[in-house]
Amino acid sequence: MAIGQVEILEAVSKMTVMEIVGLISAMEEKFGVSAAAVAVAAPAAAAAVVEEQTEFNVIMTSFGENKVSVIKTVRTITGLGLKEAKDAVEGVPTTLKEGISKAEAEEIKKQLLEAGATAEIK
Repeated sequence: MAIGQVEILEAVSKMTVMEIVGLISAMEEKFGVSAAAVAVAAPAAAAAVVEEQTEFNVIMTSFGENKVSVIKTVRTITGLGLKEAKDAVEGVPTTLKEGISKAEAEEIKKQLLEAGATAEIK
């Protein structure tokens, strides 16, 4: 008659810590495995799970040929005054918006590209 998982867990729950350590050592020898390798691999696997980015930054990398159009677009996007927008455009690379949604970042990048600038989303 085979012993089931419930019976094994019940037996282990009645063991002392030293008896469990001995059982683990015996299992490692019998099956040629290491419990330490599993314990180390678990955090590494958890670290491999990458969270999806939810906040994005729009960075203008170049203002292109039509600087005036780009300045107007930057003013519209950021709400900056004329001088501040001009300084932002001339100071490329410039982060124009930070911590925004992906959809908003894509829309801003599209506006900048239409004005003649180049931009990236990070």
